[in-house]
Amino acid sequence: MALSIVEGAVAGAVFGELLSAVLEVKDKIFPFNPSLKKLKSTIESIAPVIEEIHKYDEYLDSRKEDLEKLIKLMQEGKELVRKCSKIRWWNSWSKSHYRKKLCELDEAIEQFFKLDLADLMDRDALKISVKVKEMQSQIISSGVTERMEALSAPPQPPEFTVGLNGHVEVLKGRLLNSGVSVIVITAPGGMGKTTLAKMLCWDNEIKDKFGDNIFYLTLSKTPNFKLIAQHLLQHKGAKVREFISDDDAINELSNLLTEIGEKPILLVLDDIWSGSESFLEKLVLPLSDYKILVTSRFAFQKFGNPYYLTPLGNEDATTLLYHSAPLLERDSNIHEDLVRKIVKHCAGFPLALLLVGGSLYQNPEAFSESSVKEWSKGHYTVDSNVGFLDHLENLVDVLETEPIIKECFMDLSLFPEDQHIPVAALVDMWAELYKLDEDGVMAMANIYELHTRNLAAEIVVTRSFSGDMNKNYSDRFVIQHDLLHEVAIKQCSQEPVDMRQRLIIDIIENDPPDWWTNGNKLKVTARILSISTGDKFTPNWCNIEPTEVEVLVLNLQTQNYKLPLFMEKMNKVKVLIVTNYNYSNVEFKNFELIGSLCNLRRMILQKVSVPFFRRLNNLKKLSLFMCDVSRAFERDSHMISDSLRNLMEINVDNCTGVMELMVGLCYSVYLKKLCITNCHKLSALHEQIGNLVNLEVLRLSSCTYLVALPYSIRWLHNLSILDLSGCISLAEFPEDFCRLHSLSILDISDCISLRKLPEDFGELSSLKKLYMMHCTRIWELPSSVMDLENLNVVICDEETAALWEQFKPVLENLKVEVPKS
Repeated sequence: MALSIVEGAVAGAVFGELLSAVLEVKDKIFPFNPSLKKLKSTIESIAPVIEEIHKYDEYLDSRKEDLEKLIKLMQEGKELVRKCSKIRWWNSWSKSHYRKKLCELDEAIEQFFKLDLADLMDRDALKISVKVKEMQSQIISSGVTERMEALSAPPQPPEFTVGLNGHVEVLKGRLLNSGVSVIVITAPGGMGKTTLAKMLCWDNEIKDKFGDNIFYLTLSKTPNFKLIAQHLLQHKGAKVREFISDDDAINELSNLLTEIGEKPILLVLDDIWSGSESFLEKLVLPLSDYKILVTSRFAFQKFGNPYYLTPLGNEDATTLLYHSAPLLERDSNIHEDLVRKIVKHCAGFPLALLLVGGSLYQNPEAFSESSVKEWSKGHYTVDSNVGFLDHLENLVDVLETEPIIKECFMDLSLFPEDQHIPVAALVDMWAELYKLDEDGVMAMANIYELHTRNLAAEIVVTRSFSGDMNKNYSDRFVIQHDLLHEVAIKQCSQEPVDMRQRLIIDIIENDPPDWWTNGNKLKVTARILSISTGDKFTPNWCNIEPTEVEVLVLNLQTQNYKLPLFMEKMNKVKVLIVTNYNYSNVEFKNFELIGSLCNLRRMILQKVSVPFFRRLNNLKKLSLFMCDVSRAFERDSHMISDSLRNLMEINVDNCTGVMELMVGLCYSVYLKKLCITNCHKLSALHEQIGNLVNLEVLRLSSCTYLVALPYSIRWLHNLSILDLSGCISLAEFPEDFCRLHSLSILDISDCISLRKLPEDFGELSSLKKLYMMHCTRIWELPSSVMDLENLNVVICDEETAALWEQFKPVLENLKVEVPKS
């Protein structure tokens, strides 16, 4: 048994050989039996320690030199046992001599583990500390660049594709060969250009050639070239600065590409619009193995013969339709002739087929000859997107029977084209507009419904949290196909400006819509107002009265911003969403205007330098993503609690200045949920956190410099969920931690500095679920875990699972789960 424990460990070979030798001769050479039994007992007692040394060898690099003394002892012991087996029964001197040698070996092994190994483990603790610091640095760096890299790394193609493999082979040949540097894939929207580009980026031969130098950029109708350059520089670890102009940015980008030009480079520019030719021309550089792959609705003949992507043939189109609506194959109510008509009317456009399939996914009986005839209104050809948009509108109209799903689809248009839409923003908006549940479960269900119907192209998860912890959704985003975005915008704009339910204002550069400057006061009835502006916008706000607005969405790309004065009249606003897509945080010149939103209940700020909060007495939920909050809570703590007196939930992710935040929040006595994640400079919680007597959820995931929890945490008697995952510097629990008798879910995964669970861990009488993946320094569990009568599930790795196995006979309801990597 002990031999199997140490199999493959450091010194495992000689250790196992010694144990095998002892077991083999122990009962055969009677004169040495007591000494060998003692030696066997010593060897088996140190087996678990040898195994732990093996674990840390993998983590801390090899310690072969440090263990040479132990290895030598094992080798000498093996030779000694071999000699003992050859002693004759009559040789008294040899028996006495070797019996003494066996005792000396046993004492030497014990001495090593008492003294030498103690010194070795002390040095290991230092090495672990160094490793923790290295990991902190890596996590901080990756956390800051995570979403920047996502914007320039090639996205995964869909799991199922049809009719594109032949195109991949042809284009792959062009990319792998020398010669043409610019390849333009052209086709109308919805034909599969983007999917084809993704498939090429993930092709094994393409990856082998271009490696890490595949850059994938999705452009909009009005691309921000300065932001594009910053993303690419960030992705390659180069120095990033603010650019004076687009030309300055393009020159810097050209310099970067030239620097890495010794290696093959593939630059993918997805969805370039007419008017961006000059940008493309400046990126054509005289490098030896540099390719630019462009997808566009426009042919761009000046860059050579474009590659025309053709519609799917009938067979491939039918396959895609059946795949997107599997019920078709099992439902006899839909005749094959009707399927052929659907395929014909979709004219080989993959997007149209996916939308029809999504509509048929759960309700095939709703489709008939009449519905197909209705879809066919507004004929279109593969040479134009105008009729195709009408066709897509007809398909979207199927949602009229499910008004909430239709409204949710329309709401995706409130955010800029080709941008990641934060799920957290959708959850808050829908909770207020449609009275969906507070924790976002129904909102996520609607998002997945849109995805199933192919109305939301993709759901992106940037990080993976424990299932019970992930209710702030800061790691989830939705992407919408640009054509569907156009459809939603078109449907939102059918009524006159003053009668629209969603007023969407997208100011390209500094060119507002005609009605903006007519000089008349415009009273609008919209419930939702979305304003998108770039860094060239001059904030000469129009004269409108948006007094009915309940949700205000501001999409920015700038460092400085002046809020519209008409916010003073928006006393019905319940949700404010400010998303800054610029590289640097935005500074507000008149942030105090937010205090005019007297009924504001939820606020989400992304990439904002947040000034001091004031007069937000009705604010229930505050979410801050990638913000600088150092000034937001710098005033007197009681002033802060007065300004946010009814705050019940705050989510802070990847923000700076969080140490100051903690002081101000400790007097928000109504706070029920406090989530601070990926805030790497947070080293301690304020001792006054014990004032938050109503706190139910505390998430501190991936706060890598957090070294300890305050003693006062024991006063949080209502705390039911505590997430400490990824707190790699956390070394121990505070005294009386186990007084948290309401705690039902605890996550300590990846707390690699944590040495042990508290001795009184069993006093967590309400604990139902425990996550402890990769707690590599916890070698044993306290016996008090036998008192955890309500513990149902432990999610851990194989090594930790072995520690829990011995307690399963006592904890009859316990299930130990080991997830796949």
